[in-house]
Amino acid sequence: MEKIQVVEIHDPIYEETYTAHIEKNGAAWIGWIPEVPEVKCEEHTREALLKTLVHELHEALEAEEEAWDKQIEEDSKAGRLDRFAEKAKENFKAGKYYEIEDLQKLLEK
Repeated sequence: MEKIQVVEIHDPIYEETYTAHIEKNGAAWIGWIPEVPEVKCEEHTREALLKTLVHELHEALEAEEEAWDKQIEEDSKAGRLDRFAEKAKENFKAGKYYEIEDLQKLLEK
């Protein structure tokens, strides 16, 4: 095996950049993305590997988002989020909240 190369892959939909590790392994190229362990690929060329990694990364991120949405929906239906909603209402009534613009300014600092 040759030395591992590090390649940044930017996902424009999720607006995140991930680090792909790729290396030549005999006649093939193998690659993986440590931040998303389920993304591991093998292809015959470096270019094909990078294309497959991008595709597999996007598929994994979509699956993760769908699972998250499903969990939120289940938690909501089961009432597991009710206490958070009640606390938010209490804080709002007590004046303990920020306007979005003010919150954005705080987060930019």
